[in-house]
Amino acid sequence: MAEVKQAGKTVTLPEVVTVRKLAELLGVSPIEVIKALISDGIMANINQTIDYDTAAIVATEMGFEPRPEAPTVVAEAASSVQAPELAPHHHLYAQEAPENLVPRPPVVTVMGHVDHGKTSLLDAIRLTHVAASETGGITQHIGAHQVEKQSRKITFLDTPGHEAFTAMRARGAQVTDVAVLVVAADDGVMPQTIEAIDHARAARVPLVVALNKIDKPNAQPERVKKQLAEAELALEEHGGEVVCVPVSAKSGEGIDQLLEMILLVADLAELKANPNRLAMGTVIEGRMDKSRGPLATVLVQNGTLKLGDHIVVDGLFGRVRAMFNDAGKRVKAAPPSTPVALLGLSEVPKAGSLFRAAADERAAKTLAAEQAQSGGTARRVTPRLSLDELYAQIQAGKVKELKVVLKADVQGSLEAVRSSLEKLGDEKVKVRIIHEGSGNITESDVNLSIASQAVIIGFNVQTEPTARSMAEAEGIEIRFYQVIYKLIDDVAKALQGLLEPVYQEVVIGRAVVRASFQIGKRGKVAGVYVEEGSVVRNAMARLVRDGERLHQGQIVSLKRFAEDAKEVAQGFECGVGLEGFQDFREGDTLEVYKVERVS
Repeated sequence: MAEVKQAGKTVTLPEVVTVRKLAELLGVSPIEVIKALISDGIMANINQTIDYDTAAIVATEMGFEPRPEAPTVVAEAASSVQAPELAPHHHLYAQEAPENLVPRPPVVTVMGHVDHGKTSLLDAIRLTHVAASETGGITQHIGAHQVEKQSRKITFLDTPGHEAFTAMRARGAQVTDVAVLVVAADDGVMPQTIEAIDHARAARVPLVVALNKIDKPNAQPERVKKQLAEAELALEEHGGEVVCVPVSAKSGEGIDQLLEMILLVADLAELKANPNRLAMGTVIEGRMDKSRGPLATVLVQNGTLKLGDHIVVDGLFGRVRAMFNDAGKRVKAAPPSTPVALLGLSEVPKAGSLFRAAADERAAKTLAAEQAQSGGTARRVTPRLSLDELYAQIQAGKVKELKVVLKADVQGSLEAVRSSLEKLGDEKVKVRIIHEGSGNITESDVNLSIASQAVIIGFNVQTEPTARSMAEAEGIEIRFYQVIYKLIDDVAKALQGLLEPVYQEVVIGRAVVRASFQIGKRGKVAGVYVEEGSVVRNAMARLVRDGERLHQGQIVSLKRFAEDAKEVAQGFECGVGLEGFQDFREGDTLEVYKVERVS
């Protein structure tokens, strides 16, 4: 950790600092710092690494005037990796002297509805605009690639889709400078198109619309532009700021203009980095190569990564033994915004992890040990917002809006709920719906909630199993409602600080119906296989068929072979009798749950 000095009521803080070190700098006990963090909604232990902004808030609350420490090579080698902010000019470029910054290539993610041509567009761009120096090279999939236009480079991430984009944001990585929204001219705006728009907005990333398939006979570009306007996407030709470029991934028409517009949007953002410093950036993907060992694709976001550099990621450290570009050629250096596959780590790193180069092996080991002690890559510690905690954060001035991901069963319900929610709030705090849609709550919704600090509200819908597991692991609040006035009343009470404790459903098991049997006069029971968790007698269960909830009631009988059972665990078969229901069919799903009081 860099040396930090305190003078009077002024304290100089580094880019990142442990709770223990911060306490020493402020001349207080670590317990007082931990209490201050808890009062700010941040749970941290004595070895937790926090960023400058969080440390500055604590210092200010204790009567100090915080100042950032000037960056040094020593500090770069010894401080932990810092997660980017939710904007292109994020923390990876913070505290750099303006004279050290030079323009860097933009990093682009392609989004849009399935089958609208995202992958085809990426392929068309790659085939027609690979760098002249790479011609003849063997293309190697490394998760990203660079093209050239007007003697300038553009980096494209090869994993298209807003799900991957927001999943990386949820893990603390912000790598995209420009998002290209692909919309098919013969199909128009679809649900995933709206999702992509909402995810890009939440990340504050500028959009460029690629109106694809314009060469098709049934293309209706003007109709699609009208649909985009209805989705509140203001196109440049309608007086807005979003550029729309007609293209054909099949014929190559409009590709040149699309790249020109990407460069124009990038110029407006003034993307810059310092190539003359130790490298830092994000892991795009990692895999185990049978012949070469752990292979990691990284995007260098600041500094220059060089052959032989010592790097650290998630408590692992290694030395760059070889680097390859997207054409499979060996390279000796990777400047900002350059993707490379590298060899030298002892294990495969996770996608979305942040890496950092160190001055030497000793500094790398020190940094790796710090990261391992604090649980991996240091990230901006942000509390999960819930309706129960909302009022306290409003009063503390920390929240100006309640962000909501809203899902409902049908479009009519969605519009009614949205209209009612938007009327709530006052000058202190307002409700902002960052994404809405019909259908069950998905993993994509949870990722957006994690990345944007939003509460998920479901109206007459369920949560997909993977989404539920992720929400539980990340502490994301999902509220379910079947009556609109109750939903509106709860949000209104939260805004006013009057919300009472609620009761929450916790799914404890999931079973699939394989057969049904007639048991004398008692009627039919279901023969089920427990796929997840356990089935418990007297617990509540919900029967779902083809994604629709048909019935919910108590499990009144549970048998394993001919014997009564209290509980049947995952991987076993059993017979289940459900209160008030006998019309079991093969393939039905039983969701077993309990109701818990949430304070």
